[in-house]
Amino acid sequence: MDNKLLLKKYTNRRLYDTEKSIYVTLDYVTNVIRQGRQIVVVDAKTGEDVTAAILTQIVLEEARKKNYLLPNPMLYLIIQYGETVLSEFFEKYLEQIVKNYLLFRNMADDQYQKWLDLSTTYSQVSPQTLKSLLPFKSLFDAFSGNLDEPAKNKKEEDQ
Repeated sequence: MDNKLLLKKYTNRRLYDTEKSIYVTLDYVTNVIRQGRQIVVVDAKTGEDVTAAILTQIVLEEARKKNYLLPNPMLYLIIQYGETVLSEFFEKYLEQIVKNYLLFRNMADDQYQKWLDLSTTYSQVSPQTLKSLLPFKSLFDAFSGNLDEPAKNKKEEDQ
C-alpha cells in the first residue's frame, strides 16, 4: 500500500491500526496524517472503504475544538449545493489549489531566505558583483535593517 496506514473500522466505531495491532483514537489518526502519512480505512465487516467518512469526522472534530477549517458562508454553500456543484470543485480544483499554494509558499520562503542570506553577506561580495546588484541595493538594505541608507542615496543622486 506504499506507506499508507491501513486501519479497520469496527461496528463499535473503534479504529484498529493493523501495523501496530492496537486500537487507536481519532487524535492518533490525526497525528499520523499530520506527520505526512496517508491512511486507508476499511469497514472490518464489509471491507468497504470508509476513509472519506473518517477524514470528514476528523475535520468535524477539529471544528468542534474551535479549529474551524471553513467559514460559515462556505459551509452554507456546501449544504445548499451538496454534491452537484461543489463535489466537482473539490475533486478537480481544490486539491490542486492547495498544492499550488503550498508550493508557492515554499518557493517564497526559500527566496526570502536567499535574500536574507545575501543581505548579510552583501558587504563581503566582490566589487564586480556589487555593480550588477546596485539596482537591488535598497531592497538588501531594507532586509539588513539599514532603512535610512536608501533615502540618503536618493538625496545624493538628486544633487
